[in-house]
Amino acid sequence: MPKFLYTAKNITTGENSGGEQEAKDEKTLAQDLREQGFLLTSHKELEAKKSFGTIKFFDRFSGVPLKEKMVFARNLAVMVSSGLTVSRAIHNLSVQTKNKRFKAILLTVFDDVQSGKTLSEGLARYPGVFNELFVNMVGVGEMSGTLEGILEILALQLEKEHDLKSKVRGALIYPAVIVVAMIGIAVLMLTYILPKITGVFKDMDVKLPATTLFIMKISDLLRENAVLVIIFTIVMVIGVRIFAGTGAGKRFFSLLFLYMPIVGNIVIKVNCARFARIYSSLLRSGISVVVGLEIVSKTLSNVYYKDVLVEAIREVQKGVDLSKVIAKYPHIFPILVTQILEVGEETGKTETVLQHLAEFYEEEVSQITKNMSSIIEPILMLVIGGGVGFFAVAMLQPMYSVLENIK
Repeated sequence: MPKFLYTAKNITTGENSGGEQEAKDEKTLAQDLREQGFLLTSHKELEAKKSFGTIKFFDRFSGVPLKEKMVFARNLAVMVSSGLTVSRAIHNLSVQTKNKRFKAILLTVFDDVQSGKTLSEGLARYPGVFNELFVNMVGVGEMSGTLEGILEILALQLEKEHDLKSKVRGALIYPAVIVVAMIGIAVLMLTYILPKITGVFKDMDVKLPATTLFIMKISDLLRENAVLVIIFTIVMVIGVRIFAGTGAGKRFFSLLFLYMPIVGNIVIKVNCARFARIYSSLLRSGISVVVGLEIVSKTLSNVYYKDVLVEAIREVQKGVDLSKVIAKYPHIFPILVTQILEVGEETGKTETVLQHLAEFYEEEVSQITKNMSSIIEPILMLVIGGGVGFFAVAMLQPMYSVLENIK
């Protein structure tokens, strides 16, 4: 089915909006928009992309860093506002970037724009690099003549997202390093040091307690079946990654992260911040409520947030307020989100209050991630202490038995 890039006017408020929507033809598009309360003012059919060239092939396996796209949006906005044509600005940015893959993509987009296509059509060829949020906002900016303003909003959105991810990633580095070090030390103890100690016990024919026998069995398993253990670990990691990519896997891990101690609180705040920031940016750029919710639902990674927004799309099309829909899910959308959104709907300043809400949750995440080490460190110390204590007891018990036999 063809996809159209369109602008439309709200029949009730007279506000302009736009986005992408699939429709059988122009007449069907106009009818669909009228049912949603909008009057079609302009449209353009997007070209179907079926190319699987070299860049397109590799695009499915790797992505351009978020920081690279953030700089691209910011610099493109500056160049366009300075009077440069889009094609020349794209070419200049392709020369400046040091990322070879991104350079190749920008040169292809440059060729597309030179041949008469719009920037959004060129970007849409690479969904692995430029998501639907990016493409839709650029498309609306082109059709409304506010491309530089839209690009500045996009750059800010990407900058906030980059900061959010960096803070969460930074907070998880310390515990990850500790866990990896613990596993490394445990493997070293079980495969190199422990066999020397247990060899003495075997020579002295001492009756070993259950804890010692348990550790010895693990040690023997690791030493005698090292290759199988490595293969099993690799297969398990690959299996988990494949499972995580399935529908059931996404639901399982989405639910797991939501209810994990400490992590669950961060997941909720991050998703609320992203929802508020992205939805606010879309509304400010003139995209309609329904199309905006569709785009947001595709950008959030947690399946349960996606489900709520998909339901919200259906209800909003029926005339129900968004705040009333998300109010039914206080376990993932805190009451504060519902209240703030309700105020925005009543005052007609939804995008403004959502921007403030995004800033609030981004600051909350920042504070949590700053204190993450102090929160996780005691837990890690308990786990390490428990492991060391168990190992010490398992080794000391036979030693006491040896001393008693000597007496």
